[in-house]
Amino acid sequence: VQLQASGGGLVQAGGSLRLSCVASGRTFSSYNMGWFRQAPGKEREFDAAISRSGGSTYYADSVKGRFTISRDNAKNTVYLQMNSLKPEDTAVYYCAARAPGAAEYGFWGQGTLVTVSS
Repeated sequence: VQLQASGGGLVQAGGSLRLSCVASGRTFSSYNMGWFRQAPGKEREFDAAISRSGGSTYYADSVKGRFTISRDNAKNTVYLQMNSLKPEDTAVYYCAARAPGAAEYGFWGQGTLVTVSS
């Protein structure tokens, strides 16, 4: 599966952005999906994940209550709604797909930059 992320940009602290990630192929609904971030000079870290059906979601403590992950399998798209953004949320955000039975996310998008100004 190929992933294309978009929706990043510059926003003031307290603002909102919605990231989108469109997947190619006809088997999108077979993949668990996740969003990750990587800030300059830091390791990539997990933000949120969603199950194949969208029935289960998981969040890092740092974004719980502020970010919402969702998916539309008919559109082959996963979203990350980000509210109450903080300067420390500044990073390149990546969507990723994990195949059924796989322990790791094996497919990654190209990333979209989110910059939160104070």
